[in-house]
Amino acid sequence: MTRSGGQIAGLYDLGETIGKGHFAVVKLAKHVFTGEKVAVKVIDKNKLDEISREHLFQEVNCMKLVQHPNVVRLYEVIDTQTKLYLILELGDGGDMYDYIMKHNDGLGEEMARKYFKQIVQAIHYCHKLHVVHRDLKPENVVFFEKLGIVKLTDFGFSNKFVPGLHLRTSCGSLAYSAPEILLGDSYNAPAVGGYILYIINCAGQKPPLELCNTVIHALTMILDCKYRVPQHSADVALTVFRFPCSLIGMLLLRDPDQRAHLEDIIAHPWLQEGADGDAVPLVPLISRADLTEEEHSYILQKMIGGQIASKEEILQSLEKEDYNHITATYYLIAERVLKKKGEIIAANNNASNAAASSQKSRNSESDAKPQLASLALSPRFVQLLFYILGFPL
Repeated sequence: MTRSGGQIAGLYDLGETIGKGHFAVVKLAKHVFTGEKVAVKVIDKNKLDEISREHLFQEVNCMKLVQHPNVVRLYEVIDTQTKLYLILELGDGGDMYDYIMKHNDGLGEEMARKYFKQIVQAIHYCHKLHVVHRDLKPENVVFFEKLGIVKLTDFGFSNKFVPGLHLRTSCGSLAYSAPEILLGDSYNAPAVGGYILYIINCAGQKPPLELCNTVIHALTMILDCKYRVPQHSADVALTVFRFPCSLIGMLLLRDPDQRAHLEDIIAHPWLQEGADGDAVPLVPLISRADLTEEEHSYILQKMIGGQIASKEEILQSLEKEDYNHITATYYLIAERVLKKKGEIIAANNNASNAAASSQKSRNSESDAKPQLASLALSPRFVQLLFYILGFPL
């Protein structure tokens, strides 16, 4: 496959650059057949040394392995002689660092809990698959505002690990590094990454490296595990578990053996508060098994009619879990179907809740003042009922 003009092999229309790195740029793009917007990470293979090639190989393998609603999805990998294109899910709300820096008075406790919980769920899933991210920071957390969630991205430093065995490669961002990584010691992969909770909850508070006049001062703060809780956070912390100061203290410890494990974080009372209200998003689609037969057949017909591939080729690519244009097209269409389905479910739920509330109110009035016409329905309730049943009004 080759790039021609502003396209990649006729499959994607490339747009503006939305991010840059040492060996790669991230561009906005549109999937030609579906019209869906995606992000494309373009890696210049000629600029990669042996270590960078190894990191790239690990990134692709780890992203293929880790498929979770709170991890940015890898749709397709296009390999050419000079470039490698990673087709990725596109966030619509920017990254968390920029968002936090715009809110000097804090994100608000509910929002901080909601987003941190989602990040913890993503990390926990990665660790269950023995994948460690190794570059946890707000810049690598992307907002999906329409879905109301955040997702972990940029697995460029990720790697597989064996439980109980330490890793030795020092990598990641200096400002968010654990003390043992700065010292060049071997480290227990799941025990690093506590600063991201601090940054999220102490909104408007920059990482230690950016608060210090010198790098030496910043390194000293990290090694000594010194951090400052802004006044607005300290005020909220006066109520028990109303702010996760105790949880931050459990994570930002010099001795990795003394730090809280993910299980401790998940079980923390602050993180558990409001757990029943968390909705599981319908997208991104994880596998073909998440679709009904009707939805699956609809997608097959769309792809066959659009001459993307034959039915046999589509089914074979799905079974082999390929990351090619066939599976990318399948899942992009599938997620559009699920988004529509989610919108319908949400609308029906809202209508049902309103109808239930109305009925409860009427029942209360009826109990208080028995009436002959106790079974009569209000015009508003009838409208809601017709809306739920799908009849035109």
